[in-house]
Amino acid sequence: MSIVITGATGHLGRLVVESLLSRGVPAEEIIATGRRTEALADLAERGVVVRRADFDDEASLREAFAGAEKLLLVSGSEVGQRARQHGNAISAAKAAGVQFIAYTSILRADSSTLLLAAEHLATEQLLAQAGVPHALLRNGWYIENYTGQLPVYLEHGIAGAAGTGKVSAATRADFAEAAAAVLTGDGHEGAVYELGGEPFTMAELAEVVSAASGRTVSYTDLPLEQYQAVLVGAGLPEPVAAVFADGDRGVADGELFVEGSDLDKLIGRAPTTLTDAVAANLRG
Repeated sequence: MSIVITGATGHLGRLVVESLLSRGVPAEEIIATGRRTEALADLAERGVVVRRADFDDEASLREAFAGAEKLLLVSGSEVGQRARQHGNAISAAKAAGVQFIAYTSILRADSSTLLLAAEHLATEQLLAQAGVPHALLRNGWYIENYTGQLPVYLEHGIAGAAGTGKVSAATRADFAEAAAAVLTGDGHEGAVYELGGEPFTMAELAEVVSAASGRTVSYTDLPLEQYQAVLVGAGLPEPVAAVFADGDRGVADGELFVEGSDLDKLIGRAPTTLTDAVAANLRG
């Protein structure tokens, strides 16, 4: 069984490769791909097959996917280009004879109003049209979206427009483990997994950060437009700030809250909690 991972140079893709290895998948049966293959040199030294793959270079995709039985299509990072790029990858996978594709989508892509959801839904539709057996890994927010901001939180507090909405965030490592479980298991064809961890509000995030750091951190809820202006003031380009602010709007509206235990079932345990993730980050 040969498994190819796109975006292995990124955080999630790399973690999926590591999870596959920890599950006993032989290194020579794992194909790690990315545009910067030099960033995958350490994996090559461990026996993992490394190939160049660029979503904008269809020839590279066909070569990267050659001989693979399964593909994890990790969604690209170029917002506005992803549907086209993912379409290139799906076409290349079908041409290469890939028998199963798992795609990292977004929560409830078929009903979400988030700005980020449209390209994910378009990709899901392309998968259905391609006729290749597939599974949808509809990932929630990464806890790292928040733990990565801890220095800012400790200095300035937490600001947002999420209201009292709950976000079912989970760590990248947990999402990666779920992907590895799907890639190495049976019976996932046609499955749609809504994946998220233990939900929390932004006020609860502030409480956890305060308890873990020993410093008082509070959450300030702002009108959406004001929060977007804050993000622009912090240096984000207008379009990026709009997407970030819309994410908080989605949290406020309950679009990032998951009911059920798809993630727990796939990884065979409770996902990493916010408390543990914050504590680990603060320990460095």
